[in-house]
Amino acid sequence: MTISYDDALRERIRAHLAGHDRRAVTDPTKRHAAVAVVLVDSEVDEDAVDPVPVAERIADRPSPASGLDARMADASGGASFLLCRRAFRLTSHAAQWALPGGRVDRGESAVDAALRELDEEVGIRLSDSAVLGLLDDYPTRSGYVITPVVIWGGGRLQPRPAPDEVMAVYRVGLHQLQRDDSPRFIAIPESPRPVVQIPLGNHLIHAPTGAVLLQLRWLCLEGRSDPVDQLEQPVFAWK
Repeated sequence: MTISYDDALRERIRAHLAGHDRRAVTDPTKRHAAVAVVLVDSEVDEDAVDPVPVAERIADRPSPASGLDARMADASGGASFLLCRRAFRLTSHAAQWALPGGRVDRGESAVDAALRELDEEVGIRLSDSAVLGLLDDYPTRSGYVITPVVIWGGGRLQPRPAPDEVMAVYRVGLHQLQRDDSPRFIAIPESPRPVVQIPLGNHLIHAPTGAVLLQLRWLCLEGRSDPVDQLEQPVFAWK
């Protein structure tokens, strides 16, 4: 079942964020980044054909899991968030799934940075009046503390991805976060912490993006305040 994109959803999410005692991470050894969790409207099956070729979806990595082929298809419908597939030519985290975002510049707030990156990466310009609130900070293995900024897009919007940074932008229904097979946790020998996996479409999304999306479900949709900052990333995302 899809989730209606309406005023009731917006106010429910705003209230859950306002009532949450946000966990901020202060670590002088890490750089500060922000991501935009942009909530938009979408139609069922509008992303039924994945625009990214199979060879580029999988690249030189194994399939995500048995029965999955890395397609972000059949994931749209109703209230959704924007999810990017990063360009292959990037020097770090190439081809990975990510929310629009990047480093917080000197003198910027996390909100300022998220809105700027949203404009630069996917061509969507919104004001700070669209911000519903902030999720918990997530410290990454690659040396960043990420602050997720939840933003109400106010409709469908029309992404215009910057080709040097973003290969494709998808509208992924919030209902995908509440699938019966989500979330998934696996153990790895490199860490005592569980690796989180969020099934979307026919693929698995890992932390840090996966951790942010899990809190989007738990806090914004369900009112749960469970922490996600100790959920592990897969080893390929540590650099």
